[in-house]
Amino acid sequence: MAKKRPKKTSVKQQGNSARNSAGHALAPLLKRIAEALERQVPPAAKAADLSGFDAFVWHAETGQLAPVKTVSRVPLRLLKGIERQAEQLLANTQQHADGYPANNALLWGARGAGKSSLVKAVQASVNEKRKGADRLALVEIHREDIQSLPRLLARLRDIARPCVLFCDDLSFEGEDQSYKALKAVLEGGLEGRPSNVVFYATSNRRHMLARSMIENERAAAIHDTEAVEEKVSLSDRFGLWLGFHNLDQETYLDIITGYAAALKLPLAADDLRARAIEWSVTRGGRSGRVAWQLIQAVAGELKIKVDIAKL
Repeated sequence: MAKKRPKKTSVKQQGNSARNSAGHALAPLLKRIAEALERQVPPAAKAADLSGFDAFVWHAETGQLAPVKTVSRVPLRLLKGIERQAEQLLANTQQHADGYPANNALLWGARGAGKSSLVKAVQASVNEKRKGADRLALVEIHREDIQSLPRLLARLRDIARPCVLFCDDLSFEGEDQSYKALKAVLEGGLEGRPSNVVFYATSNRRHMLARSMIENERAAAIHDTEAVEEKVSLSDRFGLWLGFHNLDQETYLDIITGYAAALKLPLAADDLRARAIEWSVTRGGRSGRVAWQLIQAVAGELKIKVDIAKL
């Protein structure tokens, strides 16, 4: 009886077998790659939970809104020398909290003049007679996280609570292009700014851009006027501009007197005045920040504890 010859494996079959073996070997690696790619894809934006607190800080790296239990702020009544700015910002913020149209606000000018203090004080003032979801939420975004602003607005868009989105000391240097993202988000994008959000920013510069940025753009552009307009148009996104300037001596002394009275500092008026003038000379200027620093120095010398939350 003739023996059966073993079947010959074709070249094609051998190739398929080799590919299958390679595929099985690569499967764990491909799986890990797929899982890594899935982790890179941002999850669908969920509405933020802003219940229980009135202030939050946005952490772009984790996509979280961290609640702030106690906000460091000065009462509105103690902010002297900026009454006109306070009146305008309070009215704009009240309109927004009540569900009416309001403008983004840019508070610009001298350092230590009370710009960020005013934003926090106005929020507290608006909330004095509001409860629950009607209370105005203050959400702070750091300057370095401006690129993540679209993600944050997506989180805030679908909540019912009114919000003030706040960026302190906002400015742009060198080749920083994130100002373009800010322009698109504030006004002009397809979705635009959510109706429950206004954006408040403080800056030492009226246009938030270094002069070198504007000059460099002018030098590189075909039409220098258009280049400059492109740069300064960022500030046009803010319908409310509030300028802050250096204080005169009497206003500076009024601020210190108000702080001292609120904290019940046992210091004679003449002594306090002399200390205030000397302090401003050594500090090289007069501002609300300089005034508060003096009050802290005096309170420390007198062994008096200062709780700004109880002012």
